[in-house]
Amino acid sequence: MDVSVDLIAEQDALDAIVSGLSHEQWQSPTPSPGWTVADQIGHLAYFDASATLAMTDPDAFQAHRRELLASFGDARAAEDMTLGAFRAMTPDELLAAWRGGRVALAAAAESVAPDSRIEWYGPSMSKRSFLTARLMEAWAHGQDVVDAVGAVRPATDRLRHVAQLGVITRGWSYRNRGREVPDGDVRVELAAPSGDVWSWGDAAVPDSITGPAEDFCLVVTQRRHLDAARLVTTGPLAREWMECAQAFAGPATTGPAARTSRA
Repeated sequence: MDVSVDLIAEQDALDAIVSGLSHEQWQSPTPSPGWTVADQIGHLAYFDASATLAMTDPDAFQAHRRELLASFGDARAAEDMTLGAFRAMTPDELLAAWRGGRVALAAAAESVAPDSRIEWYGPSMSKRSFLTARLMEAWAHGQDVVDAVGAVRPATDRLRHVAQLGVITRGWSYRNRGREVPDGDVRVELAAPSGDVWSWGDAAVPDSITGPAEDFCLVVTQRRHLDAARLVTTGPLAREWMECAQAFAGPATTGPAARTSRA
């Protein structure tokens, strides 16, 4: 699967939803406390621009990263830094800014060699994982928009990228919380939207996670609590992982409460 092509398709799918919203709907509250639909798109626009900087000027990105991470001690300062400029825009201006940033991101990705490693807010990433992370962000924040406005967004096999990222960030989910990664593998077997079966890990291990790929992706991006997902966890390692899963960079977060969307 070509992650660059799928990233653009995922962004376009969200664009099709928000481009039809009224100005009032852009101000609808989303499951992220204090964030509107406009804020979700502003967040994507900000970090798409950061991703472009990371690929085109690594030294400038590292300086930006230090400044942003230093602001995390003050939630309001961090929010002002990432969303302030976008909150001053009209919906039409914000949509245009997001679209322009996506074009710049795609061009930057084309300029980077396939074997490059790219600095980010967590560990450095391969180009493929880096673009997968942008796809995951577009899909996850798009879910917040979908939940807020009651839109319909059919699941697609682009979710394989998100599921893959969810699997490979198992260790990160623990280390980001200052916890030891437990010994032992967890088998993951997911039903794809197309009807295929995606699997990771040794089928012989006792701990496993099975269910729809969409639900796995919702849990690892902290858009659903495990108990609100159609996943079956077998063994303590499987449930423990899903309870702390975090497929995105940044400080450790707890995700939604049980039986709700993202808190």
